[in-house]
Amino acid sequence: MSDEVWKRAEVESPCIKICVIHPEARLCTGCLRSIDEITRWSKLSAEDRRAIMAELPARSGQIAKRRGGRAARLAR
Repeated sequence: MSDEVWKRAEVESPCIKICVIHPEARLCTGCLRSIDEITRWSKLSAEDRRAIMAELPARSGQIAKRRGGRAARLAR
């Protein structure tokens, strides 16, 4: 069987399997998509997917890095 059968000409998902929604930004901390974008991804056109992918790098500044564990307790 040829690998050509399984290749798809569509925009890949930016998902990195770290699915945690940031409480203030309402974006996934893994892929930076909104819940709505994640939900609709499989139904979006390639053009819409490319547009979202182009926006993702600019979204990284919207999510502040959270400190947990001992470091967070000591900072208080």
